[in-house]
Amino acid sequence: MSSAPTGKFRQNLDKLADESEAFFASAGRMRPGQDYLPPTGKVVGTDEFRILLQAAADMWLTAGRFHDQFEAEFPSHWGLKHCLLVNSGSSANLVAMASLTSPKLGERALKAGDEFITPACGFPTTVAPAIQNGLKPVFVDMDIETQDPSFETVQAAASDKTKLVMMAHTLGNPFAADKIGAWCKANGTWFVEDCCDALGSTLNGQHVGTFSDIATCSFYPAHHITMGEGGAVLTSDNQLRKIALSMRDWGRDCWCPPGISNSCNVRFDWKLGDLPKGYDHKYIYSHLGYNLKTTDFQAAVGLAQLKRLPSFIQKRRENHAYLTECLKNLGMQEYLVLPKATPGSEPSWFGYFLSMRDGDAKKRNLLTRYLEENKVGTRLLFGGNLTRQPAFKNVDFRVVGDLTNTDKIMNLGFWVGIWPGLGKEHLEYIAATIKKAVEHVM
Repeated sequence: MSSAPTGKFRQNLDKLADESEAFFASAGRMRPGQDYLPPTGKVVGTDEFRILLQAAADMWLTAGRFHDQFEAEFPSHWGLKHCLLVNSGSSANLVAMASLTSPKLGERALKAGDEFITPACGFPTTVAPAIQNGLKPVFVDMDIETQDPSFETVQAAASDKTKLVMMAHTLGNPFAADKIGAWCKANGTWFVEDCCDALGSTLNGQHVGTFSDIATCSFYPAHHITMGEGGAVLTSDNQLRKIALSMRDWGRDCWCPPGISNSCNVRFDWKLGDLPKGYDHKYIYSHLGYNLKTTDFQAAVGLAQLKRLPSFIQKRRENHAYLTECLKNLGMQEYLVLPKATPGSEPSWFGYFLSMRDGDAKKRNLLTRYLEENKVGTRLLFGGNLTRQPAFKNVDFRVVGDLTNTDKIMNLGFWVGIWPGLGKEHLEYIAATIKKAVEHVM
């Protein structure tokens, strides 16, 4: 593997990075009322540029030293043992889900026709991998203030076919993962936490993602830290880590990193399947896998971002609290349901969700259009009621109870930004514009 750049070449890289400071100091400045305030965004600077130059100088175009360093360092932020980098949070969900179908899990392996419990409102790729692997979704409703299902709702949805619970911590607000995790363990049910929006969130002092068999994370520019594109699969289970590695890396049985051969020292002595003894272990496949790896360029940026993570988390919490204060001072709680952290949690908020107390989808659309026209970026809660999405039209699913709150969230809800690139002046403008939008619509 290529080593780090040295000598005059390194000095030139450092000079180029130093010269970038003025650019990054001025880039991204947003003037409330004049510039668009996006609901999400990335905060990057000279440190990211510097390490990206180092990765470029290596010319190791696949996973290399920065990739390995990130996989080694990142689990410590969660209290987990293993991290596998992948090319997106959606791919992380795919690897996590597909790993649980592995024949190596014996009777516990998920099979076509098994059921999995999941909220009806969310991002489609939390749900799609299980459907693609033949499982049947069981959709449950959620609370409007927290945008999460309760433990009791999940428990009531179980049947003798329930083999998996796969849920996301919505906009960083933790669901009852402690109770669900204990319940799943007692029943031999697999549990996957989608933490793509919740890096840094805790529940009773414990990081989300540590209550389940597998956790997933995303490093898309909208998320808490970014690699551009990227994601991670995390687990403390050695067997699941090995299976996930195979699923990520073409489905192969070999665990050698790219460019490395014969880590096991018996590369030509294996006898697996119906292959002849001694068939090259680098080309023996235990799973119907994928190639979902990331590159060293992405991992390098991620390492620089990882150093900023504590400050990013703190800024998101401060921004969320300040926007709440601003909206309450303007009396907006009379017209809008303000978000509420789940009991025992300290969210690392992804966005600030609001729901109209009265109205319909038409009024909500008028409200968000007003905000957009006045340079406040908005988003809906992802796919809304997934059972109403065209992609799910021919999917065999089951609904437990009704989806009243899910439909309200779909029709009346939206969210705005509280990401670290926003300051108090931005949040004050967002709150004041929300007040004007409510007056305009109501």
